[in-house]
Amino acid sequence: MAAAPASSSSVLTERRGIPAASFVEDVQTYLTQSGLDVNSSLSFLQERLHQYKIVEMKLLAQQRDLQAKIPDIEKCLAIVDALQAKKVTDEALVADFEVSEGIYSRARIENTDSVCLWLGANVMLEYSYEEANALLKKNLENAKASLEVLVADLQFLRDQVTITQVTIARVYNWDVHQRRIRQAQTAKET
Repeated sequence: MAAAPASSSSVLTERRGIPAASFVEDVQTYLTQSGLDVNSSLSFLQERLHQYKIVEMKLLAQQRDLQAKIPDIEKCLAIVDALQAKKVTDEALVADFEVSEGIYSRARIENTDSVCLWLGANVMLEYSYEEANALLKKNLENAKASLEVLVADLQFLRDQVTITQVTIARVYNWDVHQRRIRQAQTAKET
């Protein structure tokens, strides 16, 4: 994202590459310090707002992916636990599984010492129950931690969008006020 003009009110920071917007208390000082006129400032702020919206769309897509991934990992963990429990009782497990969307098949799963996990990218590996359980728990913890970070990033981003929108409104309103003052002075002179 483009560098922001300096503001009189605060020092800019960022969160995971998302630049922080600074609240502009005094528009005149802001414009003077940034070296921009009103139109350039509004243009910069609109561009920054657009960039925030693009980042927000990307983060929301990542959030949706993680929210879909977590239940899948939890289901896999439950299945591994069920297979492990059936191994102790020395019984075969009868299960219905989805072959394709809306198409299910029944399977009889004999006692085994391992389970195959789909890792993605056309990769499937065989793990012992303990290894599979540990891997799935680690993946679940990582997914939940990533989701928490994403939620925090989205909240930070929404705050920056709000601050930027308020700044745009303040700069615009200041410009309108300045034009009215100039018009009143011009009217007095004539």
